[in-house]
Amino acid sequence: MRLKPYLILVVFALFMASCGSKKKVTTRKNRKHRNEAVINNRNQGNRNTETPAEVVDAETMPVRTYDFTVENYIADYAPIAQQEMRLYKVPASITLAQGILESGSGKGRLAQQANNHFGIKCHDWRGEKIYHDDDRNQECFRKYKHPKYSFRDHSLFLAERRRYAELFDLDEDDYKGWAKGLRQAGYATDRRYPQKLIDLIERYELYRYDADVLERPSPSYTTTFEAKGDSYIVKKGDTLYSISKRYNTTVDEIQRLNNLNGTNIEIGQTLLVKERR
Repeated sequence: MRLKPYLILVVFALFMASCGSKKKVTTRKNRKHRNEAVINNRNQGNRNTETPAEVVDAETMPVRTYDFTVENYIADYAPIAQQEMRLYKVPASITLAQGILESGSGKGRLAQQANNHFGIKCHDWRGEKIYHDDDRNQECFRKYKHPKYSFRDHSLFLAERRRYAELFDLDEDDYKGWAKGLRQAGYATDRRYPQKLIDLIERYELYRYDADVLERPSPSYTTTFEAKGDSYIVKKGDTLYSISKRYNTTVDEIQRLNNLNGTNIEIGQTLLVKERR
């Protein structure tokens, strides 16, 4: 019976110890919960301040587009062609027409990747180069930092070669004489090359830029050009079929006259639609 007070004391002590341990566990859980809440808030703060800013920058970044039309090409490069005419006496109309024809109005690979608008090959060139399939596979062409240097080399190519010397005896605004003389001197093998240049010059009135340099009144050949009807410059929406119907010919005939293998044509492209007589 004497042990009862002692047992009661032991039981009471164990009970108190048990209550104390539960309080400690509860405290740890609360501390852990508070720490997790702080971490989550910090992460959400990063998402709210950084990620949306990156998305906005990407969405509002301007996307540059290029409109490769003959008119835009002329507007961009006419001043350069006129400056070359003042310095080297090559008609601006001829330079522009050749640039339009040979670079595809600036859409060609050499123009796009090398700023080379006239297909000028490397020869003794020591600058940057680009390789492109032409008469032979992977021929070497000059690569320029700016198109204006391509225009300068085009002027020098004509002015410094003896075979083109007679062209500089022509009147500076005689674009027809220049167009025919270029082929006769061996610049191009395409027998229609002169007429292609003339058609471009008269279609887009490129002779105006010659007259401006020479400070002469600008002639107009638009009526004469329209009356010929032998060639046609492709406009938006044109197809070989629609062009063939307009000129009472066939798609096959247009393909034959222009050495076309398929039906793809481009805005600004000059097509021969009837055999010249």
